[in-house]
Amino acid sequence: MKSFIGHHQVATDTDYLELALGTPLELWLDEEGESAEERAARLDAARDILADEPELLDRVTRIAAAAIEPHAPTLLHSIGILPRPARVKGRTAVKAVAA
Repeated sequence: MKSFIGHHQVATDTDYLELALGTPLELWLDEEGESAEERAARLDAARDILADEPELLDRVTRIAAAAIEPHAPTLLHSIGILPRPARVKGRTAVKAVAA
């Protein structure tokens, strides 16, 4: 089964992201082996696009949030933002709250 967004065929996750952003992913991500000059030019181009399309930052933020949302508890625990739940004999401890 083929997927399309508008007239564009979508074959990969990257295709979905690029169509949602309206730009190639390489513009926003570090390129392996790029020189400092190439990186500066890439970032300048990205800044120009954001200046011309201020709503793009909101679209990117929504896409990133949707992508990490299913993994947020694990990510937040792993970097120490949220404490890990206490464990009691292999089970998570639950405190009772008086009504």
